[in-house]
Amino acid sequence: MNLLEVRAVCKTYGTGETAVAALENVSFSIPKGQFIAVVGESGSGKSTLLNMIGALDTPTSGKVLIDGNDIFRMTDEKLTIFRRRNIGFVFQAFNLIPELNVEQNITFPVLLDYKKPNQSDVEEILTVLSLQDRRHHLPRQLSGGQQQRAAIGRALITRPMLILADEPTGNLDSQNSSEVIALLKTASKRYQQTIIMITHNRSLASAADRVLQVSDGVLTDLGGYAG
Repeated sequence: MNLLEVRAVCKTYGTGETAVAALENVSFSIPKGQFIAVVGESGSGKSTLLNMIGALDTPTSGKVLIDGNDIFRMTDEKLTIFRRRNIGFVFQAFNLIPELNVEQNITFPVLLDYKKPNQSDVEEILTVLSLQDRRHHLPRQLSGGQQQRAAIGRALITRPMLILADEPTGNLDSQNSSEVIALLKTASKRYQQTIIMITHNRSLASAADRVLQVSDGVLTDLGGYAG
């Protein structure tokens, strides 16, 4: 079964002569547990696509279905809850809360949902991310790579079915970038999570199971990495 179905999604900004088509009739599907890379030049529409999938923006037309749920037919309240419980986000800028330590940052989404973190899940994630000895450190006390690992942990803690990573290695050096990609692949296989990663780095994209390319709002499925 496909976890994600994107059906004829279009996004246009502006009207009339100033209208800009950010996405044009984009359709594709992704099965559960696949690690997808989306490549494209700056301004190609790849971040717009990720925002549609994550319900951070609404399409001009078309549908996005996650696990059979047509997300844009939900009420705002239901969509907020669905997104919080089923979609994890990893951003280039880390977006950690400065006043919270690593463990608190990781468990924050669970507390936001008025639940108590499962400590065994927390320990497992800290171990997988090699952050056990940094659990009480604040973000400013971490390297860039450690901060991004904590951000990945925050995305993993609710065991979301879908993780969206927007240029997650953009602020990292090559070694840390490779480690972050390896962690995302590990999460995909270990927790059977579907991961969609935006990157301009085609060598990093080669680690994905499948590559999608966006150019001027048009999507091309490159299948297995095509170089």
